[in-house]
Amino acid sequence: MVDLNDKLAYFQAITGLEDPVLCTEILSAHGWDLELAIASFTSTNSPPPLETTAAASSASANTTTATDVAGSSGRSESDSNQRSDSVAAPGLAWKLITLPISVISGSLGLISGAVGLGLWVAGGVLSYSLSMVGLGSGRNNIDPSSPLVSVSASALEARDFVATFEREFGEIRPNFVGEGFMDALQRSRNAYKLLFVYLHSPDHPDTPLFCERTLCSEALAAFVNENFVSWGGNIRASEGFKMSNSLKASRYPFCAVVMAATNQRIASLQQVEGPKSPEEMLAILQQVLEESASVLVAARLDSEERRTNMRLREEQDAAYRAALEADQARERQRREEQERLDREAAETERKRKEEEEARERAEHEAAEREAALARMREEKALSLGEEPDKGPNVTQVLVRFPTGERKERRFHSTATIQSLYDYVDSLGCLEAEDYSLVSNFPRVVYGAEKRALSLKEAGLHPQASLFVEVNS
Repeated sequence: MVDLNDKLAYFQAITGLEDPVLCTEILSAHGWDLELAIASFTSTNSPPPLETTAAASSASANTTTATDVAGSSGRSESDSNQRSDSVAAPGLAWKLITLPISVISGSLGLISGAVGLGLWVAGGVLSYSLSMVGLGSGRNNIDPSSPLVSVSASALEARDFVATFEREFGEIRPNFVGEGFMDALQRSRNAYKLLFVYLHSPDHPDTPLFCERTLCSEALAAFVNENFVSWGGNIRASEGFKMSNSLKASRYPFCAVVMAATNQRIASLQQVEGPKSPEEMLAILQQVLEESASVLVAARLDSEERRTNMRLREEQDAAYRAALEADQARERQRREEQERLDREAAETERKRKEEEEARERAEHEAAEREAALARMREEKALSLGEEPDKGPNVTQVLVRFPTGERKERRFHSTATIQSLYDYVDSLGCLEAEDYSLVSNFPRVVYGAEKRALSLKEAGLHPQASLFVEVNS
């Protein structure tokens, strides 16, 4: 899509107006719709001829000498083949006077177009809603040949011209494109070719013969189709009429070779007016093609260089992005590995601290238990009192431990069985806390129920032999 500067340049090229301020005001009044602005301008005033610029010095030297603008104007009074519908260009003062009318007309056109668009959208929504509930007219009534995309008026005119030309003169012809002139010019620029322009005057007596014998000759058609992009227009149609004024066509049949200039204007390289034989047309077109070849080759090379540079930049950018992504992936992997190692180190340290704390806690608890046992043994040893001397009221007790160790002590016969347990506990020779004192002959277990009995009452006086039995 062309930008505003392109539209301004094309509008100046088509209408011939050189005042950029006036052209900007006209385009702004029509919402920068180029076709609407040109149509409004040409409907009120016949546009002046376009002053085309040469694309190169060799191309300007090639412009036809038979179609000089001044000579064409002089011949217009005497030449019987002069176009009857040519109108003199209005002056700048008349254009300035009629500018408010064009602005108001364009504004009204924009308002009506907006209202029409709103009604079209509302109708489309209503139609879709009705079709959803089954009240629509049905899709079977739609003409399958109707276009799904709107086509501009210039493209419709071009397609109508191509269809009419083929119907009247056959299929052997230049392959005229079915699109507007500016689109065709852009197509030729993209294809690095020149644009062959044919303006068709159906009322001119030389037109049928020129079309049949020259344009539709196999040699010329093949040459044009191979080396040019072709566009044709009927001067009775809107765009054909505009281009006849822009190219200053004064005699028919009329052909021209143009190209898009670097300064966003249209360069006219060659104009051919009047009937010509196929050989003459081939010679003229061959000469134009040879003299413009350097320009086209330079444009193609410049475009290929730009594409190569762009592709190289894209490849460099892609390689840079790939390298950056690889570096980021490596850095992310390194960071993840470092985080994993840090987590493992932290987990190891945590376990070590827990184990150390558990060991310290176990040692502390063991020390506390040992201290408690030591205190208990000391307390129980103190509770036993001094060992009494031998006498009639003293009982001699021998205690055997599971390890085979023996301990012996004298107790008062009035001492209780509990005193024997306290004595065993005070020795610290037994790891188990749950045990019983047992006599063998006869076997008697001196358990908790007999600890309150005295040694004499239990039948252990004057001496007894007991062994320690650990309870499972």
